[in-house]
Formats: sequence, C-alpha cells, structure tokens
Amino acid sequence: MKTRIHGAAPVLALAACFAAAPVQADEADSTIIVTAQTATAAAEDRAAATPGGADVVPYADYADKSVVSLRDTLAFSPGVYLQPRYGQEVRISIRGSGLSRGFHMRGLTLLQDGVPINLADDNGDFQELEPIFFDHLEVYRGANALRFGSGTLGGAVNGITPTGRTAGGIYLRGDAGSFAMVRGLVSAGVASDRVDAWGAISVDRSDGDRDHARRRSVRFQGNVGLKLGDIVTSRFYASINNINQQLPGALTYTEALTTPRKAAAASLAGDQARDIDSLRLQNRTRFDWGALTLDVGGFVNAKTLYHPIFQVVDQESVDRGGFFRFDYDGEKVAATFGGELRIGDINSKRFVNVSGKRGSKTFDAKQDARTATLYGEVRLKPAETLTLVAGGVYADGMRRQNIAFNSAAPAQAGTVGRGDFDAFSPKVGLLFEPVADVQVYANYSRSVEFPGFNELAQIATFVPLASQRAWTAEIGTRGRTGQIGWDISLYRADIKGEMLQFTVGPDVPASTFNAGRTRHEGIEAALEWSPADWLRLRQVYAYSNFRFRGDAEFGDGRLPVVPRHVYRAELRLGTDALHIAPSLEWVPQGPFADYRNEQRTPGYALVGVTGGARIAEGIDAFVDVRNITGKKAIGDISAAITAAVTPTSIPANYYPVERRAISAGVRARF
Repeated sequence: MKTRIHGAAPVLALAACFAAAPVQADEADSTIIVTAQTATAAAEDRAAATPGGADVVPYADYADKSVVSLRDTLAFSPGVYLQPRYGQEVRISIRGSGLSRGFHMRGLTLLQDGVPINLADDNGDFQELEPIFFDHLEVYRGANALRFGSGTLGGAVNGITPTGRTAGGIYLRGDAGSFAMVRGLVSAGVASDRVDAWGAISVDRSDGDRDHARRRSVRFQGNVGLKLGDIVTSRFYASINNINQQLPGALTYTEALTTPRKAAAASLAGDQARDIDSLRLQNRTRFDWGALTLDVGGFVNAKTLYHPIFQVVDQESVDRGGFFRFDYDGEKVAATFGGELRIGDINSKRFVNVSGKRGSKTFDAKQDARTATLYGEVRLKPAETLTLVAGGVYADGMRRQNIAFNSAAPAQAGTVGRGDFDAFSPKVGLLFEPVADVQVYANYSRSVEFPGFNELAQIATFVPLASQRAWTAEIGTRGRTGQIGWDISLYRADIKGEMLQFTVGPDVPASTFNAGRTRHEGIEAALEWSPADWLRLRQVYAYSNFRFRGDAEFGDGRLPVVPRHVYRAELRLGTDALHIAPSLEWVPQGPFADYRNEQRTPGYALVGVTGGARIAEGIDAFVDVRNITGKKAIGDISAAITAAVTPTSIPANYYPVERRAISAGVRARF
C-alpha cells in the first residue's frame, strides 16, 4: 500500500526532474532499483509501513519557497512545531520536545543520510542541516523513530541528499530578495555502471529582517557510491559548513509588537553571534543477500563554535562513531536489529566578551560524552490486513567534565563532574488496513532522554540531573480515498523528570531542572484535497495541551512556549506551467511565556503567497512573498519563571515573527 499525503503532482514533478530512466538509488536505509518509482516514493512506502506518525516531505513540496531553514521545508509536516527566531535559527519541536529550550535544540534526533547531526551528548546545531540540498526529508514522530535508534520524545528528522543516480546532470538555483538576501546552489551528478558521484555547493547571505541579524554561509555536500559486486555497495559522504550568524537577541513584549526590527542592546554591545565551522565524513556500506541486508558504517564530525553571548563561548569538538543495522524482510515476519556508538570530546572555553572578541579567560574544561544504543523490532503479519509490531531501544550514556580553570571559583580547578545513564524503552504497536489505501494504527512506547552538557554543566557547576522519562500512547489513521488524503494522530505522553529551562538573567543561558510530573497530549493532523491536477488544498492542524500535573509550585498550570492551536493552509492553483499558492498561518491565541502563566502572547494570522512558472524545458521561475500584511506579532519565546512586568523588571524573552519579505528565483536542470 502507498499512502501519499502530498499528492501525485509533486511526486511526478520530482520524477521528471531527477529520474527519466531506470536507475539505482541509494538512500539512508536501502539500495533499490528504481523504475517508475522515485527515491521519495520508496521512502513514502517505508513511512506507510510504520504503525504511527510518520511522513515524507519531497523537495517538490518546497521548491517554490526561499529555502532558508527547516521551517521552509517542514511547515506542512503534521505535528512539527517550527518558529523562526532569525536567519536559520528556528525552534523545532515535536510533541513538546525540548519545550523550553530557548537555544540550540534538544529532544530530537536530526540526521543526514541516516547519520546523526547531534553531538555525542545529544545536543546539536540544526543549522548544519542545509535543506536546499535535500532530495526529501523523512519525519518519524516519537517512538516511531526507533528505526533510527532514536529514543527521544520528539522522534527523528532525516534529510536525504541526492546521488549521482537520482540527480544526474547539472542543477542550478538562484534566489534574491528582501534584506539583501542572495542564495545560490550549484549541484552536479554523474553515474556509470559501477560508480556514481554527486556534489553541491550553496552560498547564502542576508542582512536579516532585524538589526544585527546578518548571516553568511558557504556549504559543500557530496557523496560517491561504489558498486563492489553483486552483494556489496558502499557510499562515502562529505559535508563542509562555514556558517556565520549575528544574533539580534530577544526583545521585551512591547518591543516585539511595536519595533520588531530592533536588536537587543546586549546583543549590539557584545556583538553577539554564532559562528560554526564543521567537517563531517561518513560511510555506509551495504551487504544485500535478498531478504536479509546488513548496513555498516562510521562517521567523524569535527566542529568549532565561536559564540559571543554573555561571554565568548569558544568550543572545539570531535565526534566519531559507528553503526550497524540488520534488516530481514520475510513474507510473514520482518525484523530489524541495529546499534550505534557516538563518542565526543569538547574543549570548552569561555572568555570575557569585549565587543564580540575574546577578553580574559574565565573558564576552561574538557567535556567527554558517550552515547550508545541497541535497538530491535519484529513485525508479524498474521493476516494480510494486520501487522503487529514489538521492539525496543536500550541506551547507555556518559557525560564527564574536567574543569581546568574557573575564574569565578578557582578552587574548582581539577574538579571532575560525571553522570552515567542507561535505560530500556520498549514499544508495541499494530497497523490495520481495513481497505485499500486506508490505515489505522496504534502504539504504546517509552522514551528516555539523557541530559547533555547544556543541562549538566550549567555555567560551570556540574549539576546532578536525572533522565527525562515518558510513556506515550498514540492512535491514528492515514490514507487516501478519491480526492481526499489525510494523516491524523492523537497522542498522550505522561512524563517524569521533564527537563525544563528558565531564564536566570539577561543574556545568561537558562538553568535546567527536572520537573515532577507533566503531560503532553495533542492532535497532529494533515488534510489534503486535490480534486484536479490544477487544484490542491493542503492543511495542517496541531492541538497541544502541555501541562504540569500537581506540581508543588505550578499546580496544574500550562507549560509555556507552544500555543494550544496552530493551523496552516495552502491552496495551489494551476500546474507546473503556471501556478499560484496563497497560504495562511493562524495562531488563534498565543502561548504563555512563563511557568506561572502570568503573561500570554497575542494570537496572529500571517498571509503569504508563492507562485511559479515554467520558462522553458527544465527551467522554472518562482516568487515567495511572506507576511504580506506586515503583521507584527510574537513568534517564539524563551520561557521564564515569571514574565510579569514589575517596577524593577521588564522581561526580554520575546522574538517577533518574520517581517514582510519578497524573494524570487530561478531553477534550471541540464
């Protein structure tokens, strides 16, 4: 069965663009022979075999947008909450993962071609995922991401790059628009019987829609595939990133709603920024014996982070690891068994921030992390219409910090802080297909998240935090009948020890604590109506009810940051020859900004439109207009204990939505 929430037209457009003849396509988990089927369609088949929330986003779905961040690619993936802060900085959360983390990310496993972007302590910078490179993205929500060895509350997002077999020839793309934005992409792919290669370079620059929000980046992504025999294939990947982003900072409630262009005074004074240089090398080798396959591989990630904020954070890290995965696909029984090991070292230093430059050293430590997982899943098919699933993930982790110097506490020199964690997270589920192209599913699972250095090494002191643990129940349905396609999940996660952050001072990283009992429950829904080739209506809706449960201080209060209701819609009129697609994002009521529920942000509606036209064979032009009405609203929030304004305190925890912007570009394939 093949369930397609995105409709046939985008898939056919992608097929015309990337593959016109039978070729072999290499993806994160399979090497298959493609005839009428594209690489994206194969990923959709895997998602459709999952007894829970999962979907695939093909490049064609966001080709007419100015692709700056994951927000531009995943806006219509059900259940994915995305709020831009500035540039490529985006809050990304699934089922309330990393709910109160106001910087970087937590609670999700992000991967590129099946290999984690996350560091060994599970923290990471999603800016290293350049969505303009991807052939498609796979989104597996919650425990449905077990196939990636993920045991997080949110699940996993896996970006798949093209290969020389799926994207032969030369592809060019250029965008330009408001705020001096210029983006460009050049990619090329070649293939022979035994060898194929693909590579791409992207450049990006913009002055940003706020003061002190300039960004600059240059990136390379490439891979080479080798067919070593009838059984063995191997692919080598390389990724290089140079990313420079000024940080405009958070504003007060009034500033965000009246003067959203301005930057925070502390951001200007400290020339705050996040500059990343990274090199990632990886290999995936497959042994294919028909019904049984084995994938093995390894990776090394080297990264430097220069990050002037309240102090200058200066880090150098190296992560390395390996993985294996067995897959057996029988007629009545299928099984998966795999494992992964990530080891990382961070040289972490901090300096007095002197207008964005290093002043005197304030802190020096070595941080070591290890995360290892073993996972397995068995899928039984007692009847043609029923699949039963049982599996689990065992995870083991270590975090250790050795302080060499701390100017605020000289006696800490030589102090070693360490945390050791382990957990088993089981999952059971079923997938029922009562009629063709209609599925009903249910699952019950446990998730466990270990704290990383951002939680444990707060400013300097290594604090004793426990793991975050949750049991999640999910039911849902997806399918297509006639003109209608749908994907609807209902979930409830009962959490113990949720890791929550709150602001402890202006421009100072948040402190973290383990909450008692909390509950995340909600609805993830996507609905598509496509009555004709020239008409398609896409809609996604998320209901998020996240609360404390009998907390000693906050009672049953609502957790901040994520609004209860979020709705997005896009109506596409026309064909690839000429089309226009107005869109709407509606938040009827904003979320609370604090744990005491003293300040709520206002709701808003943002209107946009994209359009495209076929100029000549293989050449397309597009336009993207955002926030047409110039609406001033608050998008993202850094959570606080209290956000109430007092005679001595005016909290600055708010990020305005993106201002009105227009961009246009051209795509060409030769």
